[in-house]
Amino acid sequence: MKLLSIAKKIKIVLTDVDGVLTDGGVYYSSEGDMMKKFHVRDGMGISLLRKNDIPTIIVTKESTKMVKKWSKNMKAKLFDGVKYKEKILKEICQQYEVNPSEIAYIGDDLNDVNLLKLVGLAAVPKDGTQIAKKSCNYICQTNSGKGVFREVAELILLSKRIPIRY
Repeated sequence: MKLLSIAKKIKIVLTDVDGVLTDGGVYYSSEGDMMKKFHVRDGMGISLLRKNDIPTIIVTKESTKMVKKWSKNMKAKLFDGVKYKEKILKEICQQYEVNPSEIAYIGDDLNDVNLLKLVGLAAVPKDGTQIAKKSCNYICQTNSGKGVFREVAELILLSKRIPIRY
């Protein structure tokens, strides 16, 4: 299968936050603090990749304390406040000594399309936008915020015949 041969080449996984790691909803406390819900399976997906020397990089347009804290807890590199996500690809390729074909990106919306078109494995959640789905080579079986990252992590590990163990 072509998808498995693409996934087998992946050395780095990039991911969006809202609409991928979260369900896209924003919650506000009575004090006006904004909150987001992350799925624990995605955190485990990051850990499984890291144990197999596949780093995760979070790429988001937003710049919030909660995403900074979550990425730090997950030991994932964070590029936040990125309006044009495709512009960081060259820097990542140079820093990690990889080609775009060795990078996976998970995005869900219009601002992800340009980066989705440039990487080897372009994944979109099941409930991602139609325009994003047209720009990917893998549509997840999972909806946003429900373990999309974990699904892609398992696809990559299984394609490399790496047992999924903690």
